[in-house]
Amino acid sequence: MPAVTVENPLALPRVAAPADAVARPVLAVTTAPSGFEGEGFPVRRAFAGINYRHLDPFIMMDQMGEVEYAPGEPKGTPWHPHRGFETVTYIIDGIFDHQDSQGGGGTITNGDTQWMTAGSGLLHIEAPPESLVMSGGLFHGLQLWVNLPAKDKMMSPRYQDIRGGNVQLLTSPDGGALLRVIAGELDGHTGPGSTHTPITMIHATLAPGAEVTLPWREDFNGLAYVLAGKGSVGAERRPIHLGQTAVFGAGSSLTVRADEKQESRTPDLEVVLLGGRPIREPMAHYGPFVMNTRDELMQAFEDFQKGRLGTIPAVHGMTETGPQG
Repeated sequence: MPAVTVENPLALPRVAAPADAVARPVLAVTTAPSGFEGEGFPVRRAFAGINYRHLDPFIMMDQMGEVEYAPGEPKGTPWHPHRGFETVTYIIDGIFDHQDSQGGGGTITNGDTQWMTAGSGLLHIEAPPESLVMSGGLFHGLQLWVNLPAKDKMMSPRYQDIRGGNVQLLTSPDGGALLRVIAGELDGHTGPGSTHTPITMIHATLAPGAEVTLPWREDFNGLAYVLAGKGSVGAERRPIHLGQTAVFGAGSSLTVRADEKQESRTPDLEVVLLGGRPIREPMAHYGPFVMNTRDELMQAFEDFQKGRLGTIPAVHGMTETGPQG
Protein backbone atom coordinates (compact mmCIF):
# COMPACT_ATOMS: atom_id res chain seq x y z
CA MET A 1 0.00 0.00 0.00
CA PRO A 2 2.44 2.69 -1.15
CA ALA A 3 0.25 5.76 -1.82
CA VAL A 4 2.69 8.49 -0.70
CA THR A 5 5.37 7.73 1.88
CA VAL A 6 8.38 9.48 3.43
CA GLU A 7 11.58 8.07 4.91
CA ASN A 8 11.58 10.29 7.99
CA PRO A 9 8.13 11.43 9.21
CA LEU A 10 9.78 13.52 11.95
CA ALA A 11 10.91 15.96 9.25
CA LEU A 12 7.23 16.80 8.62
CA PRO A 13 5.05 19.31 10.47
CA ARG A 14 3.53 17.74 13.58
CA VAL A 15 -0.08 18.02 14.64
CA ALA A 16 -1.90 17.15 17.84
CA ALA A 17 -5.12 18.16 19.52
CA PRO A 18 -4.79 20.68 22.35
CA ALA A 19 -4.96 19.33 25.89
CA ASP A 20 -8.40 20.88 26.49
CA ALA A 21 -9.97 19.34 23.36
CA VAL A 22 -13.21 17.44 23.91
CA ALA A 23 -12.77 13.84 22.81
CA ARG A 24 -15.39 12.61 20.33
CA PRO A 25 -17.11 9.44 21.55
CA VAL A 26 -17.54 6.46 19.22
CA LEU A 27 -21.24 6.07 18.45
CA ALA A 28 -20.97 2.93 16.34
CA VAL A 29 -18.59 0.60 14.52
CA THR A 30 -20.07 -1.03 11.42
CA THR A 31 -18.75 -3.70 9.06
CA ALA A 32 -18.88 -3.12 5.31
CA PRO A 33 -20.58 -5.82 3.24
CA SER A 34 -18.76 -6.99 0.11
CA GLY A 35 -20.14 -6.77 -3.41
CA PHE A 36 -19.22 -6.10 -7.02
CA GLU A 37 -19.35 -2.89 -9.04
CA GLY A 38 -19.21 -2.03 -12.72
CA GLU A 39 -18.02 -4.94 -14.82
CA GLY A 40 -17.27 -7.01 -11.74
CA PHE A 41 -14.52 -5.53 -9.59
CA PRO A 42 -14.83 -6.33 -5.86
CA VAL A 43 -15.84 -3.56 -3.44
CA ARG A 44 -16.64 -3.08 0.23
CA ARG A 45 -19.61 -0.76 0.88
CA ALA A 46 -18.06 1.28 3.67
CA PHE A 47 -21.16 3.21 4.78
CA ALA A 48 -23.78 0.45 4.56
CA GLY A 49 -26.05 0.44 7.60
CA ILE A 50 -25.03 3.92 8.84
CA ASN A 51 -27.82 6.44 9.35
CA TYR A 52 -27.52 9.28 6.84
CA ARG A 53 -27.66 11.91 9.58
CA HIS A 54 -24.20 10.66 10.65
CA LEU A 55 -22.88 10.61 7.06
CA ASP A 56 -24.15 13.96 5.71
CA PRO A 57 -22.58 15.42 3.51
CA PHE A 58 -21.11 12.06 2.42
CA ILE A 59 -23.38 9.70 0.51
CA MET A 60 -21.46 6.48 -0.01
CA MET A 61 -17.92 5.12 -0.17
CA ASP A 62 -16.59 1.96 -1.81
CA GLN A 63 -13.23 0.37 -1.08
CA MET A 64 -12.20 -1.03 -4.46
CA GLY A 65 -10.05 -4.12 -3.95
CA GLU A 66 -7.45 -4.74 -2.56
CA VAL A 67 -7.16 -7.35 -5.33
CA GLU A 68 -4.27 -8.99 -7.19
CA TYR A 69 -5.48 -9.45 -10.76
CA ALA A 70 -4.23 -12.20 -13.05
CA PRO A 71 -3.59 -11.25 -16.70
CA GLY A 72 -6.88 -10.49 -18.43
CA GLU A 73 -8.81 -10.01 -15.20
CA PRO A 74 -8.72 -6.23 -14.47
CA LYS A 75 -12.17 -4.66 -14.84
CA GLY A 76 -13.71 -1.20 -14.80
CA THR A 77 -17.13 0.36 -15.25
CA PRO A 78 -19.20 0.88 -18.40
CA TRP A 79 -20.25 4.40 -19.41
CA HIS A 80 -22.66 5.75 -16.79
CA PRO A 81 -24.25 9.11 -15.87
CA HIS A 82 -23.88 11.30 -12.77
CA ARG A 83 -25.74 14.39 -11.60
CA GLY A 84 -25.97 16.38 -8.37
CA PHE A 85 -22.83 15.42 -6.42
CA GLU A 86 -19.04 14.95 -6.54
CA THR A 87 -17.13 11.68 -6.98
CA VAL A 88 -13.70 11.34 -5.40
CA THR A 89 -11.56 8.46 -6.71
CA TYR A 90 -8.37 7.80 -4.72
CA ILE A 91 -5.96 5.21 -6.15
CA ILE A 92 -3.65 3.64 -3.55
CA ASP A 93 -2.18 0.84 -5.67
CA GLY A 94 -2.50 0.34 -9.41
CA ILE A 95 -3.68 2.58 -12.21
CA PHE A 96 -7.04 3.73 -13.62
CA ASP A 97 -8.05 5.74 -16.68
CA HIS A 98 -11.12 7.96 -16.56
CA GLN A 99 -12.96 9.92 -19.25
CA ASP A 100 -16.19 11.87 -19.55
CA SER A 101 -18.54 12.92 -22.30
CA GLN A 102 -17.23 16.52 -22.20
CA GLY A 103 -13.67 15.57 -23.03
CA GLY A 104 -12.32 15.55 -19.47
CA GLY A 105 -10.35 12.75 -17.90
CA GLY A 106 -6.88 11.35 -17.44
CA THR A 107 -4.89 8.67 -15.69
CA ILE A 108 -4.48 8.29 -11.93
CA THR A 109 -2.06 5.98 -10.17
CA ASN A 110 -0.41 5.37 -6.78
CA GLY A 111 -1.52 8.13 -4.41
CA ASP A 112 -3.40 10.21 -7.02
CA THR A 113 -6.95 11.48 -6.60
CA GLN A 114 -9.44 12.38 -9.33
CA TRP A 115 -12.13 14.76 -8.09
CA MET A 116 -15.09 15.03 -10.43
CA THR A 117 -17.87 17.51 -9.80
CA ALA A 118 -20.76 16.06 -11.81
CA GLY A 119 -23.00 19.05 -11.15
CA SER A 120 -25.64 19.35 -13.88
CA GLY A 121 -24.58 16.02 -15.32
CA LEU A 122 -22.27 14.09 -17.65
CA LEU A 123 -21.42 10.58 -18.76
CA HIS A 124 -18.34 8.96 -17.28
CA ILE A 125 -16.23 5.81 -17.62
CA GLU A 126 -13.47 4.34 -15.46
CA ALA A 127 -11.31 1.44 -16.61
CA PRO A 128 -7.84 -0.04 -16.19
CA PRO A 129 -5.48 0.75 -19.08
CA GLU A 130 -4.92 -1.98 -21.64
CA SER A 131 -1.40 -2.60 -20.30
CA LEU A 132 -2.78 -3.51 -16.86
CA VAL A 133 -5.44 -5.72 -18.40
CA MET A 134 -2.72 -7.60 -20.27
CA SER A 135 -0.28 -7.91 -17.37
CA GLY A 136 -2.56 -8.11 -14.34
CA GLY A 137 -1.34 -6.68 -11.05
CA LEU A 138 -2.38 -5.12 -7.77
CA PHE A 139 -5.33 -2.73 -7.65
CA HIS A 140 -6.64 -0.89 -4.59
CA GLY A 141 -8.53 2.37 -4.21
CA LEU A 142 -11.52 4.25 -2.88
CA GLN A 143 -14.46 6.03 -4.41
CA LEU A 144 -16.29 8.54 -2.24
CA TRP A 145 -19.50 10.40 -3.13
CA VAL A 146 -19.89 13.89 -1.65
CA ASN A 147 -23.26 15.63 -1.84
CA LEU A 148 -23.70 19.12 -3.26
CA PRO A 149 -26.08 21.68 -1.74
CA ALA A 150 -29.17 22.53 -3.78
CA LYS A 151 -27.64 25.81 -4.98
CA ASP A 152 -24.70 23.93 -6.60
CA LYS A 153 -26.39 20.79 -7.93
CA MET A 154 -26.77 22.16 -11.46
CA MET A 155 -23.37 23.86 -11.71
CA SER A 156 -21.12 23.12 -14.68
CA PRO A 157 -19.11 19.89 -14.32
CA ARG A 158 -15.40 20.18 -13.52
CA TYR A 159 -12.35 18.03 -12.69
CA GLN A 160 -9.47 18.24 -10.29
CA ASP A 161 -6.55 15.86 -10.79
CA ILE A 162 -4.69 15.78 -7.48
CA ARG A 163 -1.29 14.15 -7.82
CA GLY A 164 0.01 12.17 -4.88
CA GLY A 165 3.07 14.37 -4.61
CA ASN A 166 0.86 17.42 -3.96
CA VAL A 167 -0.96 16.19 -0.87
CA GLN A 168 -0.12 17.86 2.43
CA LEU A 169 2.02 15.51 4.55
CA LEU A 170 1.94 15.76 8.34
CA THR A 171 2.83 13.56 11.31
CA SER A 172 2.02 13.02 14.97
CA PRO A 173 4.28 14.39 17.73
CA ASP A 174 6.27 11.13 17.97
CA GLY A 175 6.36 10.47 14.22
CA GLY A 176 4.32 7.30 14.52
CA ALA A 177 1.62 8.42 12.10
CA LEU A 178 1.87 9.68 8.52
CA LEU A 179 -1.08 11.91 7.65
CA ARG A 180 -1.88 12.66 4.00
CA VAL A 181 -4.30 15.59 3.80
CA ILE A 182 -6.02 15.21 0.43
CA ALA A 183 -8.72 17.85 0.94
CA GLY A 184 -9.72 20.27 3.60
CA GLU A 185 -7.70 21.51 6.55
CA LEU A 186 -6.05 19.98 9.62
CA ASP A 187 -4.60 22.19 12.33
CA GLY A 188 -3.97 25.00 9.85
CA HIS A 189 -2.48 22.76 7.13
CA THR A 190 -4.56 22.63 3.94
CA GLY A 191 -4.78 19.84 1.37
CA PRO A 192 -4.91 20.51 -2.39
CA GLY A 193 -8.51 19.37 -3.02
CA SER A 194 -11.02 22.20 -3.54
CA THR A 195 -14.52 21.31 -2.39
CA HIS A 196 -17.92 22.98 -2.71
CA THR A 197 -19.11 21.30 0.46
CA PRO A 198 -16.59 21.93 3.28
CA ILE A 199 -14.93 18.58 4.08
CA THR A 200 -11.66 17.08 5.31
CA MET A 201 -10.24 13.87 3.78
CA ILE A 202 -7.10 12.28 5.25
CA HIS A 203 -5.33 8.97 4.60
CA ALA A 204 -3.46 8.07 7.80
CA THR A 205 -0.84 5.33 8.24
CA LEU A 206 -0.10 4.38 11.86
CA ALA A 207 2.90 2.22 12.78
CA PRO A 208 2.21 -0.69 15.19
CA GLY A 209 1.43 0.71 18.64
CA ALA A 210 1.17 4.31 17.42
CA GLU A 211 -1.63 6.64 18.51
CA VAL A 212 -2.78 9.97 17.14
CA THR A 213 -5.29 12.44 18.57
CA LEU A 214 -6.21 15.07 16.02
CA PRO A 215 -8.06 18.37 16.35
CA TRP A 216 -11.40 18.10 14.54
CA ARG A 217 -13.78 20.87 13.60
CA GLU A 218 -16.79 20.85 15.88
CA ASP A 219 -19.17 21.74 13.03
CA PHE A 220 -18.02 18.66 11.06
CA ASN A 221 -19.08 15.07 11.45
CA GLY A 222 -16.36 12.44 11.96
CA LEU A 223 -15.81 9.04 10.33
CA ALA A 224 -12.89 6.61 10.24
CA TYR A 225 -12.71 3.71 7.77
CA VAL A 226 -10.01 1.02 8.02
CA LEU A 227 -8.35 0.17 4.71
CA ALA A 228 -5.94 -2.35 6.25
CA GLY A 229 -4.78 -3.55 9.63
CA LYS A 230 -6.39 -3.38 13.05
CA GLY A 231 -6.52 -0.98 15.95
CA SER A 232 -8.94 0.98 18.11
CA VAL A 233 -10.76 4.31 18.06
CA GLY A 234 -11.89 6.84 20.63
CA ALA A 235 -10.96 7.31 24.28
CA GLU A 236 -12.95 4.13 24.95
CA ARG A 237 -10.61 2.12 22.69
CA ARG A 238 -13.30 0.50 20.54
CA PRO A 239 -11.65 -2.24 18.43
CA ILE A 240 -11.74 -1.73 14.67
CA HIS A 241 -10.26 -3.63 11.73
CA LEU A 242 -10.17 -3.91 7.94
CA GLY A 243 -13.53 -3.08 6.35
CA GLN A 244 -15.03 -1.36 9.40
CA THR A 245 -16.22 2.25 9.82
CA ALA A 246 -16.26 4.15 13.12
CA VAL A 247 -18.87 6.87 13.56
CA PHE A 248 -17.80 9.60 15.99
CA GLY A 249 -20.11 11.81 18.03
CA ALA A 250 -19.71 15.47 18.91
CA GLY A 251 -16.45 16.94 20.15
CA SER A 252 -13.26 18.72 19.06
CA SER A 253 -10.79 15.82 18.70
CA LEU A 254 -10.72 12.21 17.56
CA THR A 255 -8.30 9.43 18.44
CA VAL A 256 -7.05 6.43 16.43
CA ARG A 257 -4.58 3.76 17.61
CA ALA A 258 -2.82 0.90 15.88
CA ASP A 259 -2.55 -2.43 17.63
CA GLU A 260 0.94 -3.48 18.70
CA LYS A 261 0.72 -6.58 16.48
CA GLN A 262 -0.42 -6.35 12.86
CA GLU A 263 -0.75 -9.01 10.18
CA SER A 264 2.41 -9.68 8.20
CA ARG A 265 0.85 -8.64 4.88
CA THR A 266 -0.38 -5.30 6.30
CA PRO A 267 2.36 -4.05 8.64
CA ASP A 268 0.58 -0.80 9.54
CA LEU A 269 -2.91 0.45 10.32
CA GLU A 270 -4.28 2.29 7.27
CA VAL A 271 -7.27 4.56 7.93
CA VAL A 272 -9.25 7.12 5.95
CA LEU A 273 -10.54 9.95 8.14
CA LEU A 274 -13.48 11.98 6.88
CA GLY A 275 -15.26 15.03 8.21
CA GLY A 276 -17.72 17.41 6.62
CA ARG A 277 -20.22 20.12 7.40
CA PRO A 278 -23.70 18.57 7.13
CA ILE A 279 -25.83 20.09 4.37
CA ARG A 280 -29.11 19.22 6.12
CA GLU A 281 -31.28 19.41 3.02
CA PRO A 282 -33.79 16.84 1.73
CA MET A 283 -32.04 14.20 -0.38
CA ALA A 284 -33.56 12.15 -3.20
CA HIS A 285 -31.04 9.50 -4.27
CA TYR A 286 -31.47 6.83 -6.89
CA GLY A 287 -28.61 5.13 -8.71
CA PRO A 288 -26.20 7.70 -10.19
CA PHE A 289 -28.38 10.75 -9.41
CA VAL A 290 -28.49 12.64 -6.10
CA MET A 291 -31.04 15.45 -6.03
CA ASN A 292 -33.31 17.17 -3.50
CA THR A 293 -36.76 16.06 -4.70
CA ARG A 294 -38.38 13.16 -6.52
CA ASP A 295 -39.36 15.51 -9.36
CA GLU A 296 -35.71 16.47 -9.81
CA LEU A 297 -34.77 12.78 -9.91
CA MET A 298 -37.37 12.12 -12.60
CA GLN A 299 -36.03 15.08 -14.57
CA ALA A 300 -32.50 13.68 -14.31
CA PHE A 301 -33.63 10.32 -15.72
CA GLU A 302 -35.49 12.06 -18.54
CA ASP A 303 -32.48 14.22 -19.37
CA PHE A 304 -30.25 11.15 -19.42
CA GLN A 305 -32.58 9.15 -21.64
CA LYS A 306 -32.86 12.04 -24.09
CA GLY A 307 -29.09 12.46 -24.33
CA ARG A 308 -28.93 15.79 -22.50
CA LEU A 309 -26.13 14.60 -20.21
CA GLY A 310 -23.81 14.13 -23.16
CA THR A 311 -22.84 11.47 -25.67
CA ILE A 312 -20.17 8.80 -25.64
CA PRO A 313 -17.12 9.95 -27.63
CA ALA A 314 -16.78 8.05 -30.91
CA VAL A 315 -13.09 7.38 -30.24
CA HIS A 316 -14.14 4.55 -27.97
CA GLY A 317 -15.96 2.84 -30.82
CA MET A 318 -19.32 3.18 -29.09
CA THR A 319 -22.52 4.76 -30.33
CA GLU A 320 -23.00 8.51 -30.33
CA THR A 321 -26.39 8.24 -28.66
CA GLY A 322 -25.10 7.28 -25.24
CA PRO A 323 -25.72 4.14 -23.20
CA GLN A 324 -29.25 2.77 -23.00
CA GLY A 325 -31.11 2.01 -19.81
